[in-house]
Amino acid sequence: MAPTELDAALLPGCLALSAEAGWNQTAEDWTVFFARGTVFGVVEDGRPVATGAVLPYDGGFGWISMVLVTRARQGRRLGTRILETCLGELARLDRVPVLDATPAGERVYRPLGFQPQFGLTRWQGLGGGVVPKGVRPMSMHDLPATVAADARAFGAERAALLDSLLDRAPEQAFVLEDGGGFVLARPGRVALQVGPLVAEREDGARLLLEAAVGSAAGPVFLDLADRWEGLAAWLQERGFARQRPFLRMARGREAPFGEPARLFVAAGPEFG
Repeated sequence: MAPTELDAALLPGCLALSAEAGWNQTAEDWTVFFARGTVFGVVEDGRPVATGAVLPYDGGFGWISMVLVTRARQGRRLGTRILETCLGELARLDRVPVLDATPAGERVYRPLGFQPQFGLTRWQGLGGGVVPKGVRPMSMHDLPATVAADARAFGAERAALLDSLLDRAPEQAFVLEDGGGFVLARPGRVALQVGPLVAEREDGARLLLEAAVGSAAGPVFLDLADRWEGLAAWLQERGFARQRPFLRMARGREAPFGEPARLFVAAGPEFG
């Protein structure tokens, strides 16, 4: 069966699919794909058994994520068909396909022309602690500067996403008092997902990370760029553990979009 575009009426089935895989996405996350991108899938008996999502960005690229196949239908090339459909959609939109690949996904994407750009590692631990000096809570008045800083680091403007993150978890949103960075987070199905975290310097990023983790309660996930070894050491001291690696990849392009030297924690493999 060929993948088709899904509508938001199938959101509960999509959420069940990501939950079956043990992923952290919520209904609010899936809503972003339906509202701002396109969700493709294979539907059997009124429910999706395979999905993939495309989020086009104005920076000349588009994001591929949520490539899922229910356990009972794996091994039938459904995931391959979904991926081919997503690639076709981005070709139609004249966007470079970008994604964050797991090691298993990397083996699939490399033969398709995807090139590595930089590595990330998911860390998991428990929140709690104090918010350090030098940061303050983010407000709606900070959004224009936050959107601009994020676009510079990420390579594309995503105001609607950042606005929704601030609305979903305002208590975990902070900016540096000197204006040199910000951090946002969102509630997940099993853990708070911290990110994006953008800063001009690593010391500022450390303060923001302390604030995000310190203000959280319960499990926390975050996807830290591998270049930041000092922050990785701090996370280890804080009791966090490495969960899994990701590799940011783009089809036919080795140079990253944006300025990765300003990106400390990604928004997650679903959003980039």
